[in-house]
Amino acid sequence: MTPARVLVIDDDHQMRVSLEHLLGSVNYDVIVAKSAQEGLEAIPANAPDAIISDVRMPEMDGLEFQLKAREISRVPVILISAHGDIPMAVNALQNGAYSFVEKPFDPRRLLGILKNAIRLKRLEDNTIALQDRLAELTDLERILIGNSDQIGVVRDLIFDFAVSKANVLILGETGTGKELVARALHDLGVSAAAPFVAVNCAAIPPERFEETVFGTAQNPRGLMQQADGGTLFLDELSSMPMETQAKILRAIEAKEFQRIGETELQSVDLRVISAASDQIEQRVAEKTFREDLLFRLNTLVIELPNLAERADDVLLLARHYIQRLSQLYELPTPQLTNDDVSALMSHDWPGNVRELQNVSERFVLAQRRGGGSIRVAITKQTSPQHFPITLREAVAAFEREVVSRAIQDKNGRMDDAAASLGIGRRTLNEKIVKLGLDKDALLAGTS
Repeated sequence: MTPARVLVIDDDHQMRVSLEHLLGSVNYDVIVAKSAQEGLEAIPANAPDAIISDVRMPEMDGLEFQLKAREISRVPVILISAHGDIPMAVNALQNGAYSFVEKPFDPRRLLGILKNAIRLKRLEDNTIALQDRLAELTDLERILIGNSDQIGVVRDLIFDFAVSKANVLILGETGTGKELVARALHDLGVSAAAPFVAVNCAAIPPERFEETVFGTAQNPRGLMQQADGGTLFLDELSSMPMETQAKILRAIEAKEFQRIGETELQSVDLRVISAASDQIEQRVAEKTFREDLLFRLNTLVIELPNLAERADDVLLLARHYIQRLSQLYELPTPQLTNDDVSALMSHDWPGNVRELQNVSERFVLAQRRGGGSIRVAITKQTSPQHFPITLREAVAAFEREVVSRAIQDKNGRMDDAAASLGIGRRTLNEKIVKLGLDKDALLAGTS
């Protein structure tokens, strides 16, 4: 933590020198001012964490100074005076002064008061910073919108855990917003300006996992090095190769690692946030995921509810996405009919919030050709005759065809199908859900 900055205001040269020496001896960064007016001008220029001001000064005394200081900052003001009395002290405290100390003062007492004042200031700064960052996190609304108790718990945990440096494990089904929660934990934390590096463990070929994460002599900037000082997000945690897990564990515990092909140790200081489904415990039981690594990663745990568990939020979320997407595509916001509401509330949302977003987008885009319905958007019974296909839908159609063909070619052997596609089994399962594929129907069509 950077040294605290203290502004000292006193018209007496000897007192200024004495206070500067005292505060400097305990590593405070000291700024001095010869008058109250000079002190007021120093506040915005130097952003002090606390102010020590004499009371008896010409032109503007300390009592008037602290009133004017409150108008331009939240910096705590400690007043000192050789002529103090109880009424003056009470008046100063009632008008917002942090504390009042009489001269001659005990240096230890003054330092104790100053330390507490600085701690209070920094706590207030952190609180305001968290509120400001939250207001800027537009993507966070995807998981924080809702009135259900379940999403309220998630909101509280994000705020509680964001200020910690402890590792966090996020559990939840596909589409519940695990990466968005991870980014919120980073952006609301004390290292928000530091790097946030996401690693999709299922997307990296097992034989290249170590060099991608740790780097090599030829390519030293591995993902772990890139995340130094910030957050390393391990998504699809259960897909991490077993042979790499021991090295990841050592790197997290020792805060150092070796690049592939090198013997020199590289220091790293980062927070690890991981995401997995609740099947991670089953992977541990099956001995395909190290229990000691899981214990290192799940110091703090956030469990995300699926959309079916927060059914009361479905209508609220749908209206939000429809309004936002209508603005994005510059279309009139369509009104939900009774049948639309019924379709929203009766669907079980296996793809969770991500599926609801996709349905909302199809529903909004249908307005280009005279409108559509939520029920049609859910069942994907849209056609090019209704509205032009979007790039996202074109990519989804291509993925649907490729994945379907792989499942059919491998006669339903999912591990073989995943290998032929170059993805992990877990990722394949997620794509089947996301793309709305029916494995049994695909295989029936090949018989």
